[in-house]
Amino acid sequence: MAGNTESSRARIDREATDWMIRLQEEPGNDDLRQAFDTWLQRSPEHADAWAATRHTALLIEAAAPAEPRSWQAALDEMRGQTTSHQHDAAFAANDAPPTGAQPHAAQRRPRRLRVAGLAIAACLLALVVGPHAYLHMRADYTTDTAETRDIQLSDDSVVTLAPESAISVHYSDGERHIDLLRGEAFFEVTPAPTRPFRVSSHNTEVTVLGTGFNVLRRDLGTAVSVEHGRVRVDPTLQADATEVLTTGQTISVRDAQGVERGTLPTGQIAAWRQHQLIAQDQPLGDVVDRLRRYFPGRIVVTDDALAGQPVTGVYNLKNPVGALRGIARAQQAVVREITPWLLLVSAS
Repeated sequence: MAGNTESSRARIDREATDWMIRLQEEPGNDDLRQAFDTWLQRSPEHADAWAATRHTALLIEAAAPAEPRSWQAALDEMRGQTTSHQHDAAFAANDAPPTGAQPHAAQRRPRRLRVAGLAIAACLLALVVGPHAYLHMRADYTTDTAETRDIQLSDDSVVTLAPESAISVHYSDGERHIDLLRGEAFFEVTPAPTRPFRVSSHNTEVTVLGTGFNVLRRDLGTAVSVEHGRVRVDPTLQADATEVLTTGQTISVRDAQGVERGTLPTGQIAAWRQHQLIAQDQPLGDVVDRLRRYFPGRIVVTDDALAGQPVTGVYNLKNPVGALRGIARAQQAVVREITPWLLLVSAS
């Protein structure tokens, strides 16, 4: 019985996504709108699936780039039309979805697939290509999705970059300075008392006192954990908040939430080097953020309450989709594959 219920909900979710594409693609047809209204009113499950799909569309729309003109021109050219904004304007102007004429089924599917593909292309251009191009201009070393990289610096210190990470290196006679521009890195530092080794990340500066340690840069903060040795952590936005960490100790520095200290078994520090994602009572949204660097597409958590649910477990980073399904299953949530490049996580 449970299997039948899950299959039925998965089918309704797919239908909701299909309606979203058709209604945006073909505005202006009352017959299609009437058919959609009939589908929507069929059951509370249909209404819930549509509400989740609409919410997801708004989340993606909210992530639009600040300078859309450059990629919109390329998108218009790919479409081969001069009215590329009309459907978007129709959708934005009404809280209810736009409607349109329904072509023959054999003709509609290839066209819908093209529209979905173009939407993904726009998302990638806006959210990936632009920021990555800027990072590549600033960075000395970078990694791509699901790629890790060992970098031996001129003083024989070694930096291991996690996927989708970037650093710039600034060495001088009196100092060794690394900027973690994006992502996560593990540092194994060669001692040199006359040349301090420092790592800057967003709102935090880490000074090495002889150690191996991990630094994770987040949108609103930085997390530091020490595998062996000692580091000094200076939150740059908080005066007199210097902390010294030793083996197994961690610290999380967040702009709005201050400093939070903790401990970890040393085997769990930078476990991504062994292709493991280890979570212990961490918000689902934070865990999914770590997983995103291993998935060549976009993962959207559609529910803020779900994103705040605690997750505990060990997941295989070599299989990010399987890991995501395991994370969702632990919270009785579901993963919907809209395309191979777009996954939605929502409450079941």
